Amino acid sequence: MAELLKGKPVADAMKADLVERVSALKAKGITPKLGIIRVGARPDDLYYEGGAKKTCDAIGLAYQVFEYPEDISQEDFERAVTAVGANKEIHGILMFSPLPKSLDEKKIRSLIPVEKDVDGLTLGSAGKVFADDPTGFPPCTPTACMEILKYYNIPLKGKRVTVVGRSLVVGKPVAMLLMREHATITICHSRTENLPAVCREADILVAAIGRAKMLTADYVKQGQIVIDVGINPDPDRPGKYCGDVAFDAVEPIVEKITPVPGGVGSVTTMVLCKQTVMACEMQNE
Repeated sequence: MAELLKGKPVADAMKADLVERVSALKAKGITPKLGIIRVGARPDDLYYEGGAKKTCDAIGLAYQVFEYPEDISQEDFERAVTAVGANKEIHGILMFSPLPKSLDEKKIRSLIPVEKDVDGLTLGSAGKVFADDPTGFPPCTPTACMEILKYYNIPLKGKRVTVVGRSLVVGKPVAMLLMREHATITICHSRTENLPAVCREADILVAAIGRAKMLTADYVKQGQIVIDVGINPDPDRPGKYCGDVAFDAVEPIVEKITPVPGGVGSVTTMVLCKQTVMACEMQNE
């Protein structure tokens, strides 16, 4: 039976540290504040927003939601995002995506100041992550993966890590963060030849391909550590969610695995708050 790498203990440890850091900032008359930009009211956006608000409240972080109608014009939305970015009371910005197709998302993302881009949305942030510049914020999900590995004292130096997925949101940035810790990285995707064999070579397997239960027993080996980033509707259990890993088939084989739900996702909102606090600290040095 594999050890479950649960996210709650990780988030709780992060929370204790952040409460202290927020208190220290407030003692100087500074209240860290997150600005949440949302167009429309998609259920998944509202669910994540609710979790973010709850986490902010738990550590004493202020927040403000900037909500706009789905039919907002490009010009009006550009003006709105620029105004949020220029607001000195806002230290970090989370903008939900994808935006409606009527909006030029690439251009709008570029309007978010890099120093406030706490969810790694901009090319400037990506550039800093790829250049190992610690003033750039990676997206929250890959950072949550790293927080879990750190909390459970999983060594990375010299280890072979296979990342399944090459998105700018998870796959590529998590590879960069793992390389910072001197891991040897293989990035795979749906077109990788003999993918199960490549995955079995890894000491640590990061599943971030966005396909429910795609990684089955033949993708893993004994002694492996599996980080499952996926969050997908479960095809076998309506109304439930599952990861990219077929948990019931993989868990008896591997040494450690993150559950879904209750794994990486449960750390992500705490990372969002941590990076907002870090942004506030850097903006007030």
